[in-house]
Amino acid sequence: MIPEKFKERMKLLLGGEYEEFLEALGQERYQALRVNPMKMDREEFLQKAPFCLSPVPWEENGFYYEKREEQPQPGRHPWHEAGVYYIQEPSAMSAVPFLEARPGERILDLCAAPGGKSTQIAAAMRGEGLLVCNEIHPARAAILSENIERMGVRNALVLNETPDRLAERFPGFFDRILADAPCSGEGMFRKNEAAGEEWSPENVQMCAERQREILEYACQMLRPGGRLCYSTCTFAPAEDEGSVSWLIKKHPDMHVLSVPMPEGFAPGHPEWADMEEAEDAGDETAPASRPAAGTTSILASELERTMRLWPHRLRGEGHFVAVLEKNGQEEEKLPAKRTRRRDGEKGLGEKDYAEFSAFARENLRVQLSGIYLRFGEQLYLAPEETPVLRGLKVLRPGLHLGTVKKNRFEPSHALALTLKPEDAAHAVSLDTEGRQVKDYLNGLTFPAEGEKGWYLICTDGCSLGWGKLAGGIMKNHYPKGLRKNW
Repeated sequence: MIPEKFKERMKLLLGGEYEEFLEALGQERYQALRVNPMKMDREEFLQKAPFCLSPVPWEENGFYYEKREEQPQPGRHPWHEAGVYYIQEPSAMSAVPFLEARPGERILDLCAAPGGKSTQIAAAMRGEGLLVCNEIHPARAAILSENIERMGVRNALVLNETPDRLAERFPGFFDRILADAPCSGEGMFRKNEAAGEEWSPENVQMCAERQREILEYACQMLRPGGRLCYSTCTFAPAEDEGSVSWLIKKHPDMHVLSVPMPEGFAPGHPEWADMEEAEDAGDETAPASRPAAGTTSILASELERTMRLWPHRLRGEGHFVAVLEKNGQEEEKLPAKRTRRRDGEKGLGEKDYAEFSAFARENLRVQLSGIYLRFGEQLYLAPEETPVLRGLKVLRPGLHLGTVKKNRFEPSHALALTLKPEDAAHAVSLDTEGRQVKDYLNGLTFPAEGEKGWYLICTDGCSLGWGKLAGGIMKNHYPKGLRKNW
């Protein structure tokens, strides 16, 4: 279901490449996954993986996989439940490497659901610094939070806020911001038929206006010398070159960086920046889009540094990426070693999380650092640089440690997924290919020997969840909502 007006516009833009482009949209889409280096390094994954893999050129930890009857599917493998990898469309992996996230920084993923790019950023941060993952839609924010948990991310906050509210609270706060903006989804036509059914020229213009509002607030939250990565999954010039052009005109302190362009990527088209979608849907002779005022030569060199991913030129869907930087002094470009914010969350005193301390002394072999926060019976460990959260819609104020009950503490599934076998006083390893690991993921108990108490249940050196041993039986603490029919 590819809209006719969309095809008319793309024929106008692509000329001799149009037929090849249209043919690509009719082909089967590519499947890929991204390894989580916080759980398993790339080389170990390649040695052990039971999948047929080939590398995604623009993401070191990205791999295409083929569907074969004789091989397990990545979505139905214990490693998926352990957060060893994230199943992600290959072109969707393209933006985050240009963000160049580093440990210790303050980073915002402004439109973060379902979490692919957030967890990609988290992998680069290695658990150090502050990662704020925001999603305006509550249901999608809940999915984002689940994926942050599954991938074992410790240093992330998940918010359900509007960009304007965040900009009001965090002016000039972030070192790096990713704005993977909601768009008309033209790049997803062969992946999602609904995207084609919902498309219209009017929707493209509405998306462009919304993106410019998002970019405005992103600029307000970026510190001098900071980096902003803007991406979409659409071909529409109004949403791509057009939005970047608008941003540069509105904010002269922002400029597009020149970055190495991976093989298969194409430069942006300055001449497309001022194209407008046809508004007269009833005029069958009107092209799907038409040029407006020409782009100035001053902007041309900037827009040529933006990047387009075309499905007929590489193995992935349509995507657009622009890497921008806010002007600033050289010393402002390098984040100084920061101390805890005076205006940040103060956290609990030691006596207020005594139950967890007792649990940790008995069951953990790793020291956890951060700010302890409590909401009712739920205890969280927030990153050191967590700002005051009062007044914000917060789904996940850091790592959920567990539930404080009368004179005892029950650890969370999220805590288990951040741990390695050596981090726990007691751990059990289940054979990845065996029946027992599937029984555990189904919620069943199993016989075991050892001291009574909490055990970290693992497979191939990666944690799956908790069990509690008593009387020779390992009671299953894998969350009921995550259990499947394995």
